[in-house]
Amino acid sequence: MDVERYVVKPGKKLDLEKMPHECDVKLTREEVEGDLFPKALEELNAWQEKLYADNRFGVVVVLQAMDAAGKDGAVKHVFGPLNPAGVHVTSFKQPTSTEKDHEYMWRINKALPARGDIGIFNRSHYEDVLVGQVHESVLANSGFPAVLQTKDLWKQRYRHIVDWERYLVENGFAVVKIFLHVSKDEQKRRLTDRIIKDRKNWKFAMSDINERQYWEKYQEVYARVLQETSTEEAPWYVVPADNKWFARYVISQITLQVLRKLNPDFPPLAPDVAKELAKFRTLLENKTVDLDELRTLSSEELMLRVLQTQQAGKGGKKAPKTKKEKKTATKGKKAAAPKAAAQEDKPEA
Repeated sequence: MDVERYVVKPGKKLDLEKMPHECDVKLTREEVEGDLFPKALEELNAWQEKLYADNRFGVVVVLQAMDAAGKDGAVKHVFGPLNPAGVHVTSFKQPTSTEKDHEYMWRINKALPARGDIGIFNRSHYEDVLVGQVHESVLANSGFPAVLQTKDLWKQRYRHIVDWERYLVENGFAVVKIFLHVSKDEQKRRLTDRIIKDRKNWKFAMSDINERQYWEKYQEVYARVLQETSTEEAPWYVVPADNKWFARYVISQITLQVLRKLNPDFPPLAPDVAKELAKFRTLLENKTVDLDELRTLSSEELMLRVLQTQQAGKGGKKAPKTKKEKKTATKGKKAAAPKAAAQEDKPEA
């Protein structure tokens, strides 16, 4: 599908009210869950295996949203099926006292993935330019020097973030930024479920309800932040989130687009290793030797076995015998000699 429809165009004003909350393409839930999404996950697995083996690139997936928009579900359903050895999820909560003793990007840098890995940020460095603009007390209690809290602070931080993300991209780490765009009515329904339905009680937090009173302010700040930090190198995607099945499918498609562009591949083998493996393959496929026997063969014996296998396949003359085979044949002849002599000395009846 064309995911470019959800991109925040760099340099253009963003009006979140005009962005869709629900599926806006001709797809049904049955089509997506029964066919398209499983295929997307299969392709994601294939690309992740290559990314991990290639070990040249990394991917940072940033998930931002209002409460109950489906971030945790997206992590579980889109990235959960991937190999956990190469996927790392970091959920950023309120900064700890230790984190406040450092600059705001310190804890983010610690969570960056290694080459070959996919790192998922459930909330991210963007919290520091979002929540602080909605709640002034957050910045006041952050440990950030008051003398530096000027009117240009947020523009400075936008610049920090844009430069930092460009730095990552230029060093081989793709940055995928997704804003799950849930409607206020749908958020209300999901938060109500967390109170009414027993199996969802564990998700309930009073702070989620308290934050709803700042909905309009958050929408205003989100629009400004996404607009100021969406770049060609690391664009923002505003994904409709009222339909979870659709949001997860779109996230998979955005991630696939990035992986296809990186185009990682299995690394080529060193010439000597490739040559050795070709010999092993020939012997194992023709059942000339057993896997455990490979380590006992010398280079000469290995080559002779390969020649024997190739000659047998062509129906030609037998290849020379290996040292082991000659030794075994010699032992057989020596054992047979006394028997032959005994037969000659035996008197005729």
